[in-house]
Amino acid sequence: MPDAITVVRESTRGTPFEDHLFLVGGVPRDRLLGLPLAEDVDLVTDLDALELAQLLHRSPLSEHAPVVYPRFGTARLTLAGCAVELVTARAENYDPGSRKPNVRRAGLMSDALRRDFTINTLMEGLHSGETLDLTGMGLADLHAGIIRTPLEPRLTFYDDPLRMLRAVRFAIRFGFTIEPGTCDAMRGECGRLDLLCDRPVVSAERIRDEFCKTLTLPNASRGLALLMECGLLVAFAPELAAMVGVTQNAWHIHDVWSHTLAALAAVAPDADLAVRMAVLLHDVGKPPTRSVDERGIHFYEHPTVGADLAGRLMHRLRFSTHETDRVVGLVKQHMRLGEARPEWSDAAVRRLVRDTGDELQSLFDVAACDMAAMDPEAPVTDLRALRARIDAVNAQYNAAQVESPLTGRDLMELLRLPPGRDIGRAKAHLIELVLDGSLAPDDIDGARQAAARWRQSEAGGDKR
Repeated sequence: MPDAITVVRESTRGTPFEDHLFLVGGVPRDRLLGLPLAEDVDLVTDLDALELAQLLHRSPLSEHAPVVYPRFGTARLTLAGCAVELVTARAENYDPGSRKPNVRRAGLMSDALRRDFTINTLMEGLHSGETLDLTGMGLADLHAGIIRTPLEPRLTFYDDPLRMLRAVRFAIRFGFTIEPGTCDAMRGECGRLDLLCDRPVVSAERIRDEFCKTLTLPNASRGLALLMECGLLVAFAPELAAMVGVTQNAWHIHDVWSHTLAALAAVAPDADLAVRMAVLLHDVGKPPTRSVDERGIHFYEHPTVGADLAGRLMHRLRFSTHETDRVVGLVKQHMRLGEARPEWSDAAVRRLVRDTGDELQSLFDVAACDMAAMDPEAPVTDLRALRARIDAVNAQYNAAQVESPLTGRDLMELLRLPPGRDIGRAKAHLIELVLDGSLAPDDIDGARQAAARWRQSEAGGDKR
C-alpha cells in the first residue's frame, strides 16, 4: 500500500490534482489508531476522479485500465499490487425502495456527510499530510471509541441499511461503543434488512458478506450479541433470534442463545468460516424441538431439525452449495463425538471415522466449542482420549478411506450380476465387514467368499 500511495502522490505532483487529493476512510482512520493500514486505498478529489484515473493509468505501475463508473464519478484501478478507488466528491440521496443512490457533484464537506460513520469521514491531504475533520466529530469519536453517523442516524440507515451491519462490525473490530442514539436508530430501521419480504431492500449477498466479516472477527461472539441486541438478526436470521430465552437441561448453565455465544467465543482464531457457522447454528434446531416431561427438558432430533434450518438460512443468504453442504453436515453430526464412549469397539470407532469422513477434524472443533459452553460439571466426552483412540485404530488402516476389496467389475463376474443396485449393496456389505474387522482391506480371497455367501443369503435365487 505505501507504494501505491507514493505512485499516486508522485504522479500527480505538478498537475491540477496536486493539493486536491485526499486519503479518506480506512487509511487515515487506521493510521491514527496505530493499526496496520487497510487493504486498499480510497482517495477523494474535488476535481474529476475519472480524469485522474486516466492520468494514473499512464503510470508504469498501473496493472490494468481503470474500471469507471461515470454515474457515480468513481473509478478503480490497481497500482503496485494495491486496489485503489478514486471518488469525485459528491452528495447523495436515495429512493425509498433501493440502496442505490442518486448522486451529484459536490464539495468535500458534502462528501464527508454522505459517509457512514464519523470515524470514516477523516481525510488526509495526499501531498500536505494534513488531517481534515470536516464534520468536527471524527477525531473526537475516534479518540473516545464511539461509532456515530455524521447525519441523523435514522436517515443514514434508511438510505443504506447495510450500514447498520457495518456499525456492529466496526464496533467489534475496534472495541468501540455504538452511540446510544445510533443504536436506537438501528432498532427502528432494522426492518430494512428484511430478507423474508417480497422485495428486499438489500441483496442477500451483501448482507451475507457483511455478516461473515463480523463472524470471522476474533471476538465474533460479542458481534453476534450486538446484532441481536439491535434487532438486526430478526430481519434476516429469525432462526437465531428464536434461541433467546430457550432454557435447557441441568447440564447447561445458559439458555440456547447464551450457550451459542459462549461456544462461539471458544472458536479457535484460525477456524474457517464453515466451522464458525456450524458452531453458530449447531443448536438452531433446539427451539422447535423443545419438550418437557417428568424426566426434564428434551430436544429430540434437534441435530436433524437444526440441519434443515441451517440449510434454509444459508440458502436465504446465498451461500454456495459447497459451504452450505459442509455446515449442514456439521450441524447434523455435531452430537456424534459427544456420544462416543470408551467402551466402544474398534468397529464402532471405524464407523464414526467413516461416517464423518473429511469433516472429522471440523467436528472435533465444533464439539470442543459446544462442550466449552456447558456446565463445567457436565459429563462430557474426553475428546483427547477419543482422538488418541481414533489415531490408534487408524494406524491399522484409515476407515475414512476404506474401499471394497473387490471392484464392481470383480463382483459382476463373481456373482454373475449386471451393473445396478445389487452390485452397490454387495460392495457396501464388504466395506461393512472391513469396518467390523472381520475382513482385511486387502483380503481378496476372503472377500470373494464373503460376497458369495452374501449372494446366497441376500440376493440369491429364492430371495429375488
